[in-house]
Amino acid sequence: MRTFFKRHLWVHIWALAVLALFCGYWYGISSPAAANAVSAVTQRVKDGYARLWYLVPFSVVEWFYAAFILGVLAWVVLLFRRLRRGGGGHAAYGGILGLTCLCLTAWGYYCLMWGVNYYADGFQEKSGIYARPVAVEELDRVTSWFARQLAETADGAARDADGVFAVPRDEIFAASTGVYENISREFPFLERTDRVPKRMFFSRLFSAMNFTGFYSPYTGESSLNVDSPACLLPANIAHELAHQRGIASEQECNFLAIAASTSSGHPAYRYSGYLMGFIHLGNALYRADPERYAALWADLPDAVKADLRYHSAYWDQFEGLTATVSKRIYDSSLKSYGQTDGIQSYGTVVDLLTAYY
Repeated sequence: MRTFFKRHLWVHIWALAVLALFCGYWYGISSPAAANAVSAVTQRVKDGYARLWYLVPFSVVEWFYAAFILGVLAWVVLLFRRLRRGGGGHAAYGGILGLTCLCLTAWGYYCLMWGVNYYADGFQEKSGIYARPVAVEELDRVTSWFARQLAETADGAARDADGVFAVPRDEIFAASTGVYENISREFPFLERTDRVPKRMFFSRLFSAMNFTGFYSPYTGESSLNVDSPACLLPANIAHELAHQRGIASEQECNFLAIAASTSSGHPAYRYSGYLMGFIHLGNALYRADPERYAALWADLPDAVKADLRYHSAYWDQFEGLTATVSKRIYDSSLKSYGQTDGIQSYGTVVDLLTAYY
């Protein structure tokens, strides 16, 4: 037995390290106080190594994911080759345990560095603004206000020959570091020094999976899909910058994306924020009162309608098996961290918008 453990010493040490990761996670989700303490520490750690990764101009985490997938496949191939050559039980034990540790390390690190944030205080607890039930009259009033703001800001954005939003992506990314400046005065806990987010190399692939961007706790980077329609790129950037502030909840980050963008003072961000808000509110109003939504739609400027149609047409092309599987996986992921509404939790942004505006 001693010889056995000595032969597999390093993989056993690795297994203990993995257990330590999960112990840290289990402690973090044991109480709100523990979650707040752990998330505060991990936030500083992520901000620390993010400084290094942001020195690289491309999205490092995309290539990390690609390397991880290729590494797992190579490990499996090498394991089978060793077994075919008569590696015996030791080869099988070490190879399978090592592969398991590799996968659990990635999962455990994610749980500790990000999953705990779902159990810590979010925007609602820190701000005192809570989502609440919405009356149809309230929903109508706020949606109508967003429609008026869209009409006022639509002309402030550059447009192409078809009347579609055409603000250069370079300009949008360059302005990203100042988006939270104004809203941070209202909510000081949002104040931080932002870095320009990364552009996804595999943007088209992420469109097929219905992702407009993501924040990675592995590198501390925010990466954005630059293949999707530019009209919502500013608001999507603001969403990922909300994650940079340790806010895990998707609905709270959508709310913050809208609130930060509309208060930023930058024409493209203001328009994009109102557009994102109108999409969420309009979808809810359509379900509650289709006739009232139809009246609002009819009064929208042609430029706004052009953007909404272009946005819908773009995403319609990706409806299929890949998008469905991706949504279900992400839905299950949200539920595993206590987000009991799963992907439907995105609708809660309507309650927050109505409570705030």
